[in-house]
Amino acid sequence: MTWLITGGAGYIGAHVVRAMTGAGERAVVLDNLSTGVAERVPEDVPLVVGSTLDRGLLDRTISEHEVTGVVHLAAKKQVAESVELPLLYYRENVQGLRTLLEAVVAGGVGRFVFSSSAAVYGMPDVDLVTEDTPCVPMSPYGETKLAGEWLTRAAGRAHGISTACLRYFNVAGAASPELADTGVFNIVPMVFEKLTEGAAPRIFGADYDTPDGTCVRDYIHVEDLADAHLAAARKLGERGPVRDLTLNIGRGEGVSVREMVDLIGEVTGYGDRAAEVTARRPGDPARVVAAADRITAELGWTARHDVRDMVASAWAGWLLHHPEARRG
Repeated sequence: MTWLITGGAGYIGAHVVRAMTGAGERAVVLDNLSTGVAERVPEDVPLVVGSTLDRGLLDRTISEHEVTGVVHLAAKKQVAESVELPLLYYRENVQGLRTLLEAVVAGGVGRFVFSSSAAVYGMPDVDLVTEDTPCVPMSPYGETKLAGEWLTRAAGRAHGISTACLRYFNVAGAASPELADTGVFNIVPMVFEKLTEGAAPRIFGADYDTPDGTCVRDYIHVEDLADAHLAAARKLGERGPVRDLTLNIGRGEGVSVREMVDLIGEVTGYGDRAAEVTARRPGDPARVVAAADRITAELGWTARHDVRDMVASAWAGWLLHHPEARRG
């Protein structure tokens, strides 16, 4: 069995490649390298540079590498950017997926894992978000992920493909420093950047209906996330009926933004830098925490890393790329 991993040179994708090949699975990576880094792909894993919009390339890759399963991570993923550029997001995320699924069907590929997001839920007014919580996305990014789930499941049912849609919550950390997230779009690297520039980290709103007034989120270590992909891929590869899984990937534990900022200060040695509270960002829900029992029941998977592990491993990666940031 060979798995095609789209977006496999990206932050999450590179971790998925390492998890799957480390467990003995064969893989080939397709990545357009717009945000991915070729050096993240192991030397013994073929790297095909190109887009999921290129049907001819997809057909050749599936045929030449005898692909039998796909893990589809390639996508545009910035919420604010999606609001400004919805046509780009629908083209890359939905049209790219449609083209890929056409190639999958034509190539007789029988297993498909789709990278989705907790963004499909929008602003759920519940303590724990289950897979049955209504999906009301608030951005074009979230809409494309929900549409991607619909398309994945419909194609699976129509063509006998076993599918899994994995809804990630807030991803952080690194399995090793060279695989760390080099973008500054999520809370951990955003706080790192502020602290090492000598600026105060920002907290967007401290008047929410939460214990300390700041937003509460569920954080998942990227290494645990990669292990969940491996578990899903192997589940789809089992003999038996066609499977159709939709699963949250989270820890089921909420951490407030203030708690996260304080922990980052402690781990990095910048704990003397007080945070600045600014206005709320439009559309930020007060609390989004996963119910993670279904994935345990379906795949036998549970998260192993806590939030301190996430911050410490992310900081090691930050220092690799920003050695001047080390304090003391």
